[in-house]
Amino acid sequence: MVRESECFLLDCTFRDGGYYTDWDFPAGLIQDYLRAMAAAGVDIVELGMRSLKNEGFKGACAFTPDDFLRSLEIPDTLALGVMVNAAELLQDGQVSTAALEALFPEPAQTSPVDLVRIACHVHELVPALPAATWLNERGYRVGFNLMQVADRSEQEIAGLAAEATQWPVEVLYFADSLGSLDPERTAAIVRTLRENWFGAIGMHAHDNMGLAQTNALRAVDEGATWVDATVTGMGRGPGNPRTEHMAIEIAERRGEAPNLAPLLELVRRNFEPMRQQYGWGTNPYYYLAGKHGIHPTYVQHMLSDARFDPEDLLAVIDYLKGVEAHQFSPCTLEFARHFYPSEPSGSWDPAEELYAREVLILGAGPSAHAHQDGLSAFIRSRKPVVIALNTQQPVDESLIDYRAACHPIRLLADVEDHCRLRSPLITPKTMLPRPVQLALGPKETRDYGLQIVADQFAPQSKYAVIPSSLVIAYVLAVAVRAGPSNIYLAGFDGYGPGDPRTLEVDHILAVYQGLSGSPPLISLTRTQYSLAARSLFCPFHE
Repeated sequence: MVRESECFLLDCTFRDGGYYTDWDFPAGLIQDYLRAMAAAGVDIVELGMRSLKNEGFKGACAFTPDDFLRSLEIPDTLALGVMVNAAELLQDGQVSTAALEALFPEPAQTSPVDLVRIACHVHELVPALPAATWLNERGYRVGFNLMQVADRSEQEIAGLAAEATQWPVEVLYFADSLGSLDPERTAAIVRTLRENWFGAIGMHAHDNMGLAQTNALRAVDEGATWVDATVTGMGRGPGNPRTEHMAIEIAERRGEAPNLAPLLELVRRNFEPMRQQYGWGTNPYYYLAGKHGIHPTYVQHMLSDARFDPEDLLAVIDYLKGVEAHQFSPCTLEFARHFYPSEPSGSWDPAEELYAREVLILGAGPSAHAHQDGLSAFIRSRKPVVIALNTQQPVDESLIDYRAACHPIRLLADVEDHCRLRSPLITPKTMLPRPVQLALGPKETRDYGLQIVADQFAPQSKYAVIPSSLVIAYVLAVAVRAGPSNIYLAGFDGYGPGDPRTLEVDHILAVYQGLSGSPPLISLTRTQYSLAARSLFCPFHE
């Protein structure tokens, strides 16, 4: 039984934290966690989801079936909860009884589950509310989690709360889904709910801007009586208020003294190593996402993908600020990464300056620096057009004819170096954001545009159609347009077999090599890419 209390503390570590682990947690960890929650004074644990979706492997906490719950020893002071997405309950805009029967085959009297929370977007609340009656008639306590209300008007929130009063809902939560709330806005939402809803109010906070605990406690001070937390803040994106902190705050309001020793040992032994592995917790990227109402899953995906460097993260967030990014979309993320949604434009034709000359492209790999002398001798002997990527300088600057860069944030970061270096800069200048154009100032440039089209490689006179905005794809288009007999590469070491960055470059190379009449690519230094290779130290023959 749950203790009588003015404020309930609900821990949802294995439900919200499951977004990092595919809801797969060792049974022994779950058992230790339950004991720690009871000792810390937690009232309810939401052990996972209830879902009918079975796509790819997910652990038991993605479904949290009754038989799994019966395998656990549940302390008497804890109530068990599960969460259901409203989208799984709705069919043709109405609650599906078949879905409810499949998800909750037993009544509450025989099920270990006490509380069912239904997570819904604003447009889903009204059609999903009848599910409360079905669940309540079977003995379940029912809560609704209203997501993404930060930017909704007071009138809209009031109307939704009034709708909920007509149904057997015990607690109405609002979730700071995008981590964009501050304490004052949090307080305003609670006040609006209190005026229009007469049941319990709860808050599920996210820590994008480092305000999760502050917002949660402000909600309690304004009259919310349910609040969520997770161990070490483990939850989707930056995570949530920390249970180890919230347990102290809630116990103080109750006049109780929690026993945190089991929880802190669990943190030391299990959760801190997981946090180091998965990396939840706020950072500047989550902060920016929260500030601009961008779904945190965008940042979570980018942080877990080695292809996204810091410049990519900042550029994508900058792009997402201007589009509807409240819902996560893999397609939107992939599109945003390429930075160039507009029609291509340019004023320079590489063929006019570089026609029929061999080209050497210098990358950033350690091998180019390790073989600096050999590369310098090769350049002096063969006299190719030398194009260095970004501000790489593996050979003397006097041997570099051009530099190339097309990443807007990287350009802005490197602009002082580009202005100092003597080589003209090949870049899609007229397509760059205005601040980057201004920062380049009088720098000598060659304006060659680009257009991103998947699996296409088609250099044109003033721009190129390429499969990716990576600078290697851009430079290959420049080189091909010039019509060289050979294209040499140095410093393209790769990142190791299976690394997504290696795979991405290999894909670009494969698309390039599918271009009819494309000049051969020859690596002069050690490489893991799918390239022909020749050694710098073997004399070249015509």
